[in-house]
Amino acid sequence: MHKLIEPCGLHCIKINQIGVTIGEQTILSDVSMHIHCGQLAAVIGRNGAGKSTLIKAILGAVPHTGTIEFKDREDGHIQHMRIGYVPQSLNVEKKTPLSVYDMFVCYQSRFPAFLARNKKLYRRIRETLAVFHAEDLIDKQVCNLSGGELQRVMLSMAVMDEPNLLLLDEPVSGIDQNGMDLFFRTIEDLKTHYDLAVILISHDLDYVAAYADQVILLEHRVLAQGSVRQVYGSEAFHRVFGAYDLDRIPRERLREEARTSAIGNRKHTTMGIWKEGE
Repeated sequence: MHKLIEPCGLHCIKINQIGVTIGEQTILSDVSMHIHCGQLAAVIGRNGAGKSTLIKAILGAVPHTGTIEFKDREDGHIQHMRIGYVPQSLNVEKKTPLSVYDMFVCYQSRFPAFLARNKKLYRRIRETLAVFHAEDLIDKQVCNLSGGELQRVMLSMAVMDEPNLLLLDEPVSGIDQNGMDLFFRTIEDLKTHYDLAVILISHDLDYVAAYADQVILLEHRVLAQGSVRQVYGSEAFHRVFGAYDLDRIPRERLREEARTSAIGNRKHTTMGIWKEGE
């Protein structure tokens, strides 16, 4: 994998008491989470639990209460947060004459896509696509992409501007198992090597168990939050999903959880994360 984002190791994301009310209906209430760069936080829950609304609130697409902070542990300043986003689906008209390159240009440039090809931008787009094994798709028509191909293109677009936070709203919906495996391995590489915080909405409990560093069980509010074992073994999880065989969790994931838990139990200091009570 080509190096795309310089690892800094200096940041973390703090989402504090997010609430969303539409009309008289409360969609989200008092939702908080704290995510380190290099960490994948998976949000799970029933349909209609408010998961996608949480993503929209973080993006600023719906009015909300609460705060979202991005903090630099080096000087403590709150800085502008760059967010990458991959939606659940992208509707493309079958006859739309738009190539993958054109779509990137529309996203990246103020110049129309039909102007002369920018060689430097073309090379940069191809390098970004290569991170997701999708460089050969650059000249392909978007309307002819398979679900897995479109997903990789969307991921490439989401990380091209080197975000601090990547939001994934059920991005593997309708993808076959090989595509799922490739997707989660790629996300693992991204968060590990590029210091990227990831929030993933997912219904696939087995993949979440295998790859998530933190799990948030949502039912309009946070019912449970913690490691895979902590959340999957909770009473709240059993009420929502029923019993889950914890022996299905890969052993290497449990070892990683034990290591992460040991680090997390240390007091937060100026080594980078918010102090307790902040």
